[in-house]
Amino acid sequence: MAYDRYVAICDPLHYHTILSRKHCLVFASGTWISGSLNSLVITIPASHMSFCQSRTIHQFFCDAKALTYIACAGSEDFYIVIYMEVLVYAVLPVIFCVTSYIKIIRVILQIKSKDGRKKAFSTCSSHLTIVIMYYMTAVFVYMVPPSEYSDVLEPAFSVLYSVVTPMINPLIYSLRNKDVKSALLRQLGWKIKY
Repeated sequence: MAYDRYVAICDPLHYHTILSRKHCLVFASGTWISGSLNSLVITIPASHMSFCQSRTIHQFFCDAKALTYIACAGSEDFYIVIYMEVLVYAVLPVIFCVTSYIKIIRVILQIKSKDGRKKAFSTCSSHLTIVIMYYMTAVFVYMVPPSEYSDVLEPAFSVLYSVVTPMINPLIYSLRNKDVKSALLRQLGWKIKY
């Protein structure tokens, strides 16, 4: 999405050439292949871990970090894999996202009309909201050291980034649609002004 917004705002005349059907297929295929490799890279070292105490994972789903809490041996290699995963699937995407949004904001600030700047910012705001929600909660789960509240906060934040964020993603994008927004405001009993 960040790249889509970048191309749409920074190079709008070449949008359909840069994001052609072929390129979109390559992006989608890359995402599926990357996700499959991600699962494989985590599953192999996890299968070599020893679980000597409880086999009950105190999490809503079988999360990589939750496995390390119940492992008694073999978690050293697993931590190396997790740190590599964080680099490839979290740090690099954040760097690309921030870089593209810096370029987008630079281009938007050069737009002469106030309405043009407002429209350009509004197309980015929904994606930026989702990205910030997702990465902030994921960073809390994976990067914050364990504390006395970890047993409560980690599962709550895991649900936020794995369930709530994808669930409200369509809602946030659909609220940009005037028809959806006016229907929602009518349901809430608010008057619509355009």
